[in-house]
Amino acid sequence: MKKLNKISTMIALILMLTIAIPQFALPAAFAQSTMKTYAFIGALPNPAGVGQEVLLHVGITRPLPAYTDGWEDLTVTVTKPDGTTETLGPFRTDSTGGTGTVYVPTTIGNYTFQTHFPEQKSPRIGGFQGLVTVPENTTMLASNSEVLTLVVQEEPVKYWPGIPLPTEYWTRPIDAQLREWNVIAGNWVLGAYRGLEEVHFNEYAPESAHILWAKQLQTGGLAGGIEFGPQAYECGDAYEGLFANSVILAGVLYYNQFKAAGGSNIEQNVVAVDLHTGEELWNKPLTTPDGAVHRLSFGQVFYWSSFNYHAVFSYLWATSGTTWHAFDPFSGRWVFSLSNVPSGTSIYDEKGNIYRYAVNTAQRTMTLWNLSRAVQPQTSGGSGDGSWIRNQMGTTINATRGIEWTKTIPQGLPGSASAIKLEDKVFGTSVTATEVNSWAFSIKPGQEGQLLFNNTWKTPSQWANGNISWYLTPVRIDDGVFTIYVPELLQHWGFSIETGQRIWGPTQPQYYLDYLGGSSIRNRHYEGKLISAQMSGLVYAYDLQTGELVWTYAAEDRYTEILWANNWPMRVVFFTDGKIYLCHEEHSPIDPKPRGAPFICLDAATGEEIWRIDGAFRGNDWGGNAIIGDSIIASYDSYDQQIYAVGKGPSATTVSAPDVSAELGKSVVIKGTVMDVSPGTKASALAMRFPNGVPAVSDESMNDWMLYVYKQFARPTGATGVPVTLSVVDANGNYREIGTVTSNADGFYSLNWTPDIEGEYTVYASFGGSKSYWPSHAVTSFAVDPAATTPAPPQEPITSMADTYILPGIIAIIVAIAVVGAVLALLVTRKRP
Repeated sequence: MKKLNKISTMIALILMLTIAIPQFALPAAFAQSTMKTYAFIGALPNPAGVGQEVLLHVGITRPLPAYTDGWEDLTVTVTKPDGTTETLGPFRTDSTGGTGTVYVPTTIGNYTFQTHFPEQKSPRIGGFQGLVTVPENTTMLASNSEVLTLVVQEEPVKYWPGIPLPTEYWTRPIDAQLREWNVIAGNWVLGAYRGLEEVHFNEYAPESAHILWAKQLQTGGLAGGIEFGPQAYECGDAYEGLFANSVILAGVLYYNQFKAAGGSNIEQNVVAVDLHTGEELWNKPLTTPDGAVHRLSFGQVFYWSSFNYHAVFSYLWATSGTTWHAFDPFSGRWVFSLSNVPSGTSIYDEKGNIYRYAVNTAQRTMTLWNLSRAVQPQTSGGSGDGSWIRNQMGTTINATRGIEWTKTIPQGLPGSASAIKLEDKVFGTSVTATEVNSWAFSIKPGQEGQLLFNNTWKTPSQWANGNISWYLTPVRIDDGVFTIYVPELLQHWGFSIETGQRIWGPTQPQYYLDYLGGSSIRNRHYEGKLISAQMSGLVYAYDLQTGELVWTYAAEDRYTEILWANNWPMRVVFFTDGKIYLCHEEHSPIDPKPRGAPFICLDAATGEEIWRIDGAFRGNDWGGNAIIGDSIIASYDSYDQQIYAVGKGPSATTVSAPDVSAELGKSVVIKGTVMDVSPGTKASALAMRFPNGVPAVSDESMNDWMLYVYKQFARPTGATGVPVTLSVVDANGNYREIGTVTSNADGFYSLNWTPDIEGEYTVYASFGGSKSYWPSHAVTSFAVDPAATTPAPPQEPITSMADTYILPGIIAIIVAIAVVGAVLALLVTRKRP
């Protein structure tokens, strides 16, 4: 990573100087025949750590008039801390007068550097950005720079630490400073029509069948009505081309809205959908200035680097005969066209540029065409050569100017070219019932057309006598091996790409049904293995170097839907991230179609099933199948004519606790939900079915749950939720986990917990994520009051004998006397006259 950062720094510095120089006034033409020069040396960083890369800036202060020019044979003397010296170079500068190189000091101490510019003639009369610099053939006098001291210390200088990969759901655009994210982002440029593109750029690929969103492509699914019974709407097989040529560029899925039938005689639109959100960005025809409407053919994302401009560009390409039309993916606007594109086989280099090669063995010629050279040949010497498409936008370019070269190739090469590796070799084959001929010739610079080998292998007698056919597995030169499959014999053979010699084979025969559908697209090479997936529903993996059978996998038909086999016939749709993704499809399927067609992800090393969903993403033989970009699969399903996005989705966790204070010693109920908040869950149909949201479920429940949520299958009875970890920070600031619970199929969870101290608690509910969901968390709080004081029970009064007996007797006597007195008084009153 440090080396990458320093190389990037070097490039950035040189670019900065290139841009900065035109800002300074340059001297006018000089009359003298000699000119004094001023050499310079710079070092970055300074100080530097021992063993760290240091960028040296070497040159003179005099720029040159044309970007192709440079000063020659500069050297740098390095004096090390121990007094020994070494010489770096010689160097050639660019037109700014300077260049860069990397030096790694190995000893702590002071290093010194000095640039030496040798006397030489100026190359030409000219101006830099229109200003005259140096007359032609001026003698540029030799000069030495000042001596620069580089301090090398034990402690390394810190570099930019980088940005970690995301831990939550992410979208486009990705800020360009997040360079480390390149491993999770990627494009699919070749389309998805009866072919396969091996994808190296997606380092992370879905490990569950979780659906992010669904979008209807055309009227589909069950027709309905007693008169139609189980019949369904058309699915695009055969020859109809639904979802064909779909691509993914910068996190956007582009696909043709309609079938290929009808061509330009009928409306043709291209749809752009944000792969991460499911939002339709635009829907429009790809229209050229002549009013013609075009279908999407393929995409391109490539890096352009020249003296004025360094950037990635992307295009949607539509082809019509030998004319190619480039459209802006962001808007669908036409940008430019290429006419007279040579015939041949297209390949992409590692930076995304498109080449075409045409090998004519009869005429002994090979032609290599370069798309970027056709658009920007860089022959004028002007500033426009440094920019991409600036002077060609809105034009039609004659593509023949993009021909890199035409070379003579060896005589007598049979068959045709099978593979090419740029600046390395062309490999070709000819296979008949009696012999396998293979050959290669060099296309290394300066060695173009040199024969490397031409070998013939005599086939076994059963080839010649058995009326057999054969299929050449798509060849990749870096594999070192090419393979041939003979369906009648159900066997493979392996041959060296370096010599043409047979190195293994035949293999043991595969299951008899693999005589069907034995086309080259059903055999592929990946990570040192030959993968064969054909009509038997058995997937075979052979060691590519030895032919040894490494593993097999059976795509079992669990409910006997396929009438001719116990397994589902499968086809590889793509490889990535050490995984193999397969789907079921059929050339001309009957209707009603067999139910439960699987979509499967296998570990390429072991053949173990990573996940499988039955009945979700049935393939299409003549249209488009699943493609991948930004670690998200986009797949057309021929059961319901919908496009599905499959990948790890966002989740939402909630948590609540009592709003009123709890009493110490009594339990509280902490509860909440974990829900799936992927874009598709907000669609109106799902919002009506799941008014409280779609629950998040376990990876083990995902397959049946997705069928229920997005395809209205029966609600699975055994679905389980996801684990939630509950933690608290108590009034003393102590953090602790208090339990882990699992949500149910409604997304609900709860925990009954008894706090152990008084005060305020902060509660954290955390779902750590899964293969299907990104993590989420929520926070709440509650309070615990002191336990209430228990009141003392009332006490019985203490009584004496006097209280018990004497006092009541006295009171009774007094009452009796009072009563007697009252009675006597009443009698006396009545006796008076």
